Amino acid sequence: METSTISFSSPSPPSPPLRATPAELEAVQLRRLSDNLERLLDPAFLNCADAEIALAAPGGGDSVGIHRCILAARSPFFHDHFSSLPAATNSEKPRLQLAELVPGGRHIGRDALVAVLGYLYTGRLKLPPQEAAVCVDEGCRHEACRPAIDFVVESTYAASGFHISELVSMYQRRLSGFLSIALDEDVVPIVRVASTCQLQDLLNQCIQRVAVSTLDGRYLEKELPGDAYLKVKGIRPSTFPNESDCVIVDPEHEKRIRNILKALDSDDVDLVGMLLNESAVTLDDAFAIHYAAAYCEPKVLAELLKLDSANVNLKNNSGYTPLHMACMRREPDIILSLVERGASVLERTQDGRDALTICKRLTREKDCNRKLEKYEERSKAYLCIDILERELKRKSFILDPISIDESIATPLLVDNFHMRLINLENRVAFARIFFPSEAKLVMRIAQADSTEEFAGITNFSTLKEVDLNETPTMQNRRLRERLDALTKTVELGRRYFPHCSDVLDKFLNEESTDLIFLETGTPEDQRVKRKRFSELKEDVRKAFTKDKAAVAAIASSASSSSSPRYEGRGKQSYRKLKPSR
Repeated sequence: METSTISFSSPSPPSPPLRATPAELEAVQLRRLSDNLERLLDPAFLNCADAEIALAAPGGGDSVGIHRCILAARSPFFHDHFSSLPAATNSEKPRLQLAELVPGGRHIGRDALVAVLGYLYTGRLKLPPQEAAVCVDEGCRHEACRPAIDFVVESTYAASGFHISELVSMYQRRLSGFLSIALDEDVVPIVRVASTCQLQDLLNQCIQRVAVSTLDGRYLEKELPGDAYLKVKGIRPSTFPNESDCVIVDPEHEKRIRNILKALDSDDVDLVGMLLNESAVTLDDAFAIHYAAAYCEPKVLAELLKLDSANVNLKNNSGYTPLHMACMRREPDIILSLVERGASVLERTQDGRDALTICKRLTREKDCNRKLEKYEERSKAYLCIDILERELKRKSFILDPISIDESIATPLLVDNFHMRLINLENRVAFARIFFPSEAKLVMRIAQADSTEEFAGITNFSTLKEVDLNETPTMQNRRLRERLDALTKTVELGRRYFPHCSDVLDKFLNEESTDLIFLETGTPEDQRVKRKRFSELKEDVRKAFTKDKAAVAAIASSASSSSSPRYEGRGKQSYRKLKPSR
């Protein structure tokens, strides 16, 4: 009989815990220190900053709190600057103007400034927030769209101004990488930063890239720094052999074109009209609408469009229409004026972009998706996109009526839809009675003045009146357009005139629209209605006064930190220039 034996083995002694090397411990400590210091740049953290840097870039916000002892210890630039400041005589924090602190400072936005300051605080460079470095075009790969380029350009201005050489070298390499994939016009801000920060190698690469581009010569003359423009102009004849052979056939004709553009620089539309009458030169010959869309005030373009039967869809030598130029500038009033005069949103550039794509690839995600505070206006970029999307929608209705939403086909939905239209028409009608000028402006922005008015408070007997020549699809489209326009009007009214909107809300919820017909009913009814109407007018007047005061306060605050749009946009003397191709 076999005997089984069980053997027990003693457990092996536990291995000693791994000990971190001194270098690893130091790395952990430094990382922890960096994380703690990084919190100081978070606006939600304790407000313990002892100085501020005021921003000048449009949409950049007001200021960024800083800590002088940290920056002075980490940066010779800030040490020298703070040591030269006079001693504070009160408890107010020193406020540094970024536009005066460093060259190109007025171009630097909040995100870029915080990124560079974060490097000084922590010794680490974080990736930019996605919403600040990507555009809103869903078809873009975001490798070299304008927000991505602008973030690096702004960071380069800051790093160079603060004398952080290692960051300047890194950003210079990034900008150099953009040159091979960026759009022609997106190279222009890289030229500016390379010129301002004296990055000679980068500047030479930019000049070569711009010289072989299709960008119009007058555009380059306006946008590029003077020295860079002269170098591009000197290279172009050798790059384009045909251009070197071009001579001005009629020097007098070219001189007249120059005079027209000079008059536009002076906002003198009357002089432009005189020059047109004195010669055979037209606005199209001078590409004057393109020029005004890119550089003039909106009212100048509006007056210019009245002078001559200019072709608002004419393409310049670079393949851009005036609307394309306006979209590159992102000025909603100019875009609206061109669209109203028949500018096509479907026209494309030589590389296949339409007006909406141009706007979207110039607009940061945060500019469209950021939640607004009360009384805060939408950004110009958002308004431009909104105008173009509405025009595209209108065009799609015209070109493809079958695609129109048929969701108001059932009787119940038709009644609900009509009631919504009636309510909106009533509301807008009362707004036009109490403050006609403001209501007219808001309706124009929302394009409600270009849609056919629905039978609202003025004609209840024709609510369901049908034009026998109008198909159901055509009627649906017409009513949809009116509903969208009125809805936009009310939204804008709520944003710009919130107190007045509250008064109208209360009135429309509590009163009968019969109040508008003051001359109907018995004498007693008329007396009561007139009294109530006078009370309502007084309520609206008080509310309107509050709204105007709030808007004036915001405008005053904004104007105190406003600055010119571009350094290269100032009035320049005209140089003799051969026509570019």
